[in-house]
Amino acid sequence: MTLENKLNIVDSVDLARVEEKISKQKAAELFESGMLDKFEVGTFAGLCGIHKFLFEDIYEFAGKVRTVNIAKGGFRFVPLMYLEAALKNIDCMSQNNFDEIVEKYVEMNIAHPFREGNGRSTRIWLDAILKKEIKHVIDWSKVDKGNYLLAMERSPIKDVEIKVLLKEALTDKIYDRDVYMKGIDASYHYEGYNVFKTENLIKK
Repeated sequence: MTLENKLNIVDSVDLARVEEKISKQKAAELFESGMLDKFEVGTFAGLCGIHKFLFEDIYEFAGKVRTVNIAKGGFRFVPLMYLEAALKNIDCMSQNNFDEIVEKYVEMNIAHPFREGNGRSTRIWLDAILKKEIKHVIDWSKVDKGNYLLAMERSPIKDVEIKVLLKEALTDKIYDRDVYMKGIDASYHYEGYNVFKTENLIKK
């Protein structure tokens, strides 16, 4: 099913292609204009600002909390009934060092607060925290996509794998446009979310 969009695209493949193109253009604008530095760092409000900027030309829900429960494969992200509380808890999490920052990133991934575009906006959010707190960012060109997705899938149970993977890719090139843009690669993000009803979650 193709997500409703401002561009009136009805084919999901066409939408994915156009969405990636536009979101990359917006991500570049966010970096080059210096607007990224104006968002709160490490808060859900800051993440909403990033998401809205990236996707406001495509979706009405840009920057807004999802209104449906979503799942990927066998994993169900935080259900709506707990989402607000989860986001408040994430805002309160410490971000003083690398381990704490990645733990916060993992929790935001579990929350998956938006209907679409979580991965791209949250990777920008992650790098903004790393940049502020430890003066490093992730060089995503050094992160194997397959290993990353597997590590993220396992991270709700054990986050050691994703910590090791990302730590090995740290760089002090915090103002490098190419390093920044690699994190916007859509192939890193989850596709094809399943929508399910809360009562189905309760039954299972």
